[in-house]
Amino acid sequence: MLRWRVPRFAATLAAFAMALALAACGGGEATLPAPVVGPQFPVGPKPVPPAAAISAAPLAAPGTAKVALLLPLSGQNAALGKAMLQAAQLALFTTSNEHLTLMPRDTAGAGGAAAAARSAIGDGAQLILGPLLAADVEAVQPVAAAAHINVIAFSTATQLAGGNVFLMGFLPRQEIVREVSFARDRGLSRFAALVPDSPYGHLVADGLREAVAASGGTVVRIEYLEPGGNAAAAIGRLLQASAASAAPVPNALPAAPAAAAAAPASVDFDALLLPEGGTQLKDIARRLKTAGLDTANVRLLGSGLWDDPSIAGEPALYGGWFAASPPIARREFESRFEATYGQAPPRLASLAFDSAALAAVLAEQGGGNPFSHDALLNPRGFTGVDGLFRFTPQGLVQRGLAVLEVESQGDTIVSPAPASFQDLAY
Repeated sequence: MLRWRVPRFAATLAAFAMALALAACGGGEATLPAPVVGPQFPVGPKPVPPAAAISAAPLAAPGTAKVALLLPLSGQNAALGKAMLQAAQLALFTTSNEHLTLMPRDTAGAGGAAAAARSAIGDGAQLILGPLLAADVEAVQPVAAAAHINVIAFSTATQLAGGNVFLMGFLPRQEIVREVSFARDRGLSRFAALVPDSPYGHLVADGLREAVAASGGTVVRIEYLEPGGNAAAAIGRLLQASAASAAPVPNALPAAPAAAAAAPASVDFDALLLPEGGTQLKDIARRLKTAGLDTANVRLLGSGLWDDPSIAGEPALYGGWFAASPPIARREFESRFEATYGQAPPRLASLAFDSAALAAVLAEQGGGNPFSHDALLNPRGFTGVDGLFRFTPQGLVQRGLAVLEVESQGDTIVSPAPASFQDLAY
């Protein structure tokens, strides 16, 4: 009988333990164990490495399973790449790793990703974590396939998934499906969107159409924001077209704490998707409020771009919903990362942590091929910093997402993430 287990630690992280909890398998079926709960981040026998510890040297003793980590460690994306490497190092020291050698390789430069993959494979890599950019994933895939090695990439380019490539990146369509499902459960049925006129924006718009159609709702209109342009024009088109066909909106939401600056605009939708982030998101939300959009009748919906402390406290977004990974464990990770390296981690750093922790736990199980398709495709999945996840046979990551609401005191969970994939209702 094969049994997945969680490594033992001296102490644990609240709600997650910062180590990957794997499904316990027995008799052909698997059940996800309850989260390991404890008061703090693990403090094990191995010290957490300082920021200066980054190098291309292996991080474990010879004779263990070897895993390549392909990241841009020089060039324009070097800061992000180094932070993701630091997160992966943190995962190995956190899990008191004894069974895995991590081999960082730089993907920057012409042909860098393919050369990095060949170098790591030549040194005995059995699994590749990364790379980050879609073009680099495309370059690495045939190199890894020829060596019969799986790749857990950090990209969201779904066209590259499948075969020996598994995508760990956050997928916008899943966020949209989760939000739409929750909104429909709350009685919302007519959706509109203001999306950027970009590949990302069109991907989100397509995802909205599919999710709403599958749930029995209606997408009444989608307006596109010109890249770098003034959002006022798109907002004007949206509200003018909506007002022309508006009918009284049933199931009005609870009254907003403050009235809009303009008279409420009549609209024919009860949910508006804004897949923007940062300053652009706040500007659009304020313009909508000034133009008379009444959030007592229209619920704002976001995307993963809303999962950003820089937009916290924006009154124009109060009451808005967005889907994201459960925040508690990730906040603990972010706090420990900052305490260790002296800076806050970029949002993508958690992908490197979870991937390295997954590799460490799989390596601990031993066997001739600890990183096989069967090992990666455990149907009960894994629990990481970003919550419950598993890989599909198509090479895509499926995540258990929570729905959060923007409030004056911070984001609050209005629909918790599922505890297991058996509980996944969206």
